[in-house]
Amino acid sequence: MEPPSFHPCDEAVISTNDDASNCKRSAVKLGYWKDDYIAHFVRNPDRKAPEINRGYYARVKGIEMCIEKFFKKTGDKCQIVNLGCGFDTLYWRLREAGHMVTNFVELDFPNVTSRKCYQIKRNKVLLEKIHVEDGEVRLSPTDLHSTNYHIVGVDLRNIEEVALKLQQSEIDYSVPTIFLAECVLVYIEPQNCHNLLKWFAANFKTAAFVNYEQVNMNDRFGEVMLNNLRQRGCSLAGVDSCVSLDAQISRFLQCNWHGARAWDMVQIYHSIPASERARTERIEMLDEAELLVQLFQHYCISIAWIGDLFQDVEITVEKQLSSLNID
Repeated sequence: MEPPSFHPCDEAVISTNDDASNCKRSAVKLGYWKDDYIAHFVRNPDRKAPEINRGYYARVKGIEMCIEKFFKKTGDKCQIVNLGCGFDTLYWRLREAGHMVTNFVELDFPNVTSRKCYQIKRNKVLLEKIHVEDGEVRLSPTDLHSTNYHIVGVDLRNIEEVALKLQQSEIDYSVPTIFLAECVLVYIEPQNCHNLLKWFAANFKTAAFVNYEQVNMNDRFGEVMLNNLRQRGCSLAGVDSCVSLDAQISRFLQCNWHGARAWDMVQIYHSIPASERARTERIEMLDEAELLVQLFQHYCISIAWIGDLFQDVEITVEKQLSSLNID
């Protein structure tokens, strides 16, 4: 049975892209990390609380560290598939860092991709990075295709549509592929999520999945987070996979991925080099250090893999975890 084309909470989920993009822009503006491209999608962000800025810094840095570890295995001979991409600027940041991956595909609701396509189309800086010599850039209202960058509007709950869009994006199922998802799977109903993950596992020969998402959602702080999101119309249909790190791992194993690991954001933060942490901690004083610890304890990054190539990828966490050293 085909999933409905639009769910009541889809609008609220789509709006989370604007929230996340504003938060990233706020942190970039203060110097937490360098991103010369986010300003083309978000003009004038509200300044966010220090805890939010540092939380987004850990999120972006954690995902970057995972990608760097994968690149050590593949070089640029890999594909990246960014699920629920929003206004993420990773493709442009990788190009600026000298990476030219085999293929980079971004998927999101058509309402989101149409806005992203519009901004790319009207911005020379963004277009120049996409355009490759002797290649062409093809645009529709919701999709964009170039030599090695594609952005397509799709409902991730519809496997046939996902398969078609990946085909149009010239995906190669035999090339090592890195899937990225930042707070995406949690909004998808468990059966639809499992169908998607199983389809990836069945069709890609060598793959890794980096998932940033909520965790420990069954305690009091988690309940408050859930209630806040529900009040905004987000149902968090997949929250059962967010009750613990083990549940995050089990989600992938149940969907035929060969293995998985997971770390909460306290651990991820402590895997960032100490000098880099010290630099960001000087940017602004925390209002509530305890709040940041609680936020870090309720988000995580998990890695899953298909095949042998990525099975030994680890996050090295500093042994001293008694204090976050964040005030």
